[in-house]
Amino acid sequence: MVMDGRWGIIYCPKSGWLHNSEKWWKQVERYLHAHNIKYDKVLSENPRSVQQLVRKLISNGYTTIIICGGDSALNDAVNYLMLLDCIERERITLGVIPNGVLNDFAHFWGFEESCLEQTIEWLEQGRVRRIDVGCIRYENKKNERCRRYFLNCVNIGMVANIMSLRRRMRHVFISRTISFILSCFLFLFQRMDYLMSLRINTDRLQQRLMTLCVGNAHGYGQTPNAVPYNGLLDVSVVSKPRMLQTLRGMLLLLHNKILSHRNVLAYRTQELSIEVAQHTPVSVDGRLLKHTPVGTFTIGVEKEVINFIIPS
Repeated sequence: MVMDGRWGIIYCPKSGWLHNSEKWWKQVERYLHAHNIKYDKVLSENPRSVQQLVRKLISNGYTTIIICGGDSALNDAVNYLMLLDCIERERITLGVIPNGVLNDFAHFWGFEESCLEQTIEWLEQGRVRRIDVGCIRYENKKNERCRRYFLNCVNIGMVANIMSLRRRMRHVFISRTISFILSCFLFLFQRMDYLMSLRINTDRLQQRLMTLCVGNAHGYGQTPNAVPYNGLLDVSVVSKPRMLQTLRGMLLLLHNKILSHRNVLAYRTQELSIEVAQHTPVSVDGRLLKHTPVGTFTIGVEKEVINFIIPS
């Protein structure tokens, strides 16, 4: 059992021919040693092993778990923590050293890949904030009740596909902006509207929409005013614009001004219900769900359920 406050670090190496994982980890080690931080590292060998590693660290007594990875790794860690009862989860503190394909939740707090020493200094100082997580509840084709928690957002429609492609692009292109622009360009030639039925607060909508984003945080720029500590979700509903309006919308998205677009409706809510046509893409924290939810599903928020280390 761990008795000296050691960190349990889950290292998720970033793939891609331009990234030297061994060199990057040696930098992390150098800063950890410089700050006299005691830690044990475990290696995530595949994208689905994070939950198992979190479980292993917790069962061995670690109470501070640091994810060296991106949004998907954080998502997996949070989804395991949400399986614990409240008392056990209260003992655990989660932190991040951004090293993923997408690092938007880390960026929300000001953690940057290029500022490793600053990140480790902030983690060492241990300023903890209790944060909200969103939750999508749905049934799959086997009539099984499923749930998936998220830190960033749920995307439904075209942007869900863009985020999936952006993830693949980032394995080749280091720049977030370049990978996003190329992804958007490719999807100009794809299907751009999906039939959706929504109930948000007192409003009911049933129409063909380009995309819907439900954000617990900035939602990759689509819910720029969302924060993961007010017990609410921000919702951006985007109807299908004309081509020039689509291009303008992409520029606004890159500059976190998407809400000023004429085809965007913005809401704030604790819960909404949605029904979408078959084969409509749905992504959670940038990762596509394997199966489209069947029938009506809900997206809500769990208030202040995760201890997360934030900058001082």
